[in-house]
Amino acid sequence: MTDAQRPIGIFDSGIGGLTVAYAVTQVLPNENIIYFGDTAHFPYGDKSTAALQSYSVKITDMLLQHNCKVILIACNSASSAAYQLVKEYVGSKAKVINVIDPIVRYVGANYPKKKVGLIGTKKTVSSNVYQRKIDKLNKEITLKALATPLLAPMIEEGYFNNAISESIILNYLQDKSLDGIESLILGCTHYPLIKDQINNLYKGSVNVIDSSDIVAEAVKDYLSENNLLNTDLEVQHKFYVSDYTQSFAESTRLFFRQEVQLERYPLWE
Repeated sequence: MTDAQRPIGIFDSGIGGLTVAYAVTQVLPNENIIYFGDTAHFPYGDKSTAALQSYSVKITDMLLQHNCKVILIACNSASSAAYQLVKEYVGSKAKVINVIDPIVRYVGANYPKKKVGLIGTKKTVSSNVYQRKIDKLNKEITLKALATPLLAPMIEEGYFNNAISESIILNYLQDKSLDGIESLILGCTHYPLIKDQINNLYKGSVNVIDSSDIVAEAVKDYLSENNLLNTDLEVQHKFYVSDYTQSFAESTRLFFRQEVQLERYPLWE
């Protein structure tokens, strides 16, 4: 197997990262994906930094054993808590990409001197990782962040595009901390599934930034620049979860937009 033929490893706390995996398959249709959803520990948003680092390194090790050329941390909470550690652990064996840096670059290029909103898990928001990285850009961007802890579990359980989800989303978006924003970062890989609802509630007054497409383009750029694009047309994706439940199995189609065969991978036993 050549370096270009090696798969792209993607992991998340559950199946929310399948939104990123789907976006990657759209911009890189010849690439093989190995996905790991740590459903046994979902959600990551309320876990300690030490726990997230431990989970992330163990999952990364599994993806390295599958010979992945890229390790994509498709989770904002894990990206904020464990990216540096994972990068050090991986060394030169693969490229590690998180879901935060591509968004920060996008915001810096498109929203200088603007007010930008961010919604995400408690872990992502309390880490201040977006604030620190955006401040380093020196673009005079004002970031207004709000923790929205009910959204990821709600989406994971299939509650979106209905009256219940609309009520919860509206309640969050009306929070005073988001007043005056011109764009909104969806700081969780589950949130693309409620992007349409958020757009409908804002009625075009706020640009909603979908991280999955931007992150997928970042992966494509890296592979292109390093001559690692796979030209082999035989594509085989593999999807693993640490704890299999029927509800996860049924929800995967919503996240990946097609049928997915989940396989239980007992990483914690």
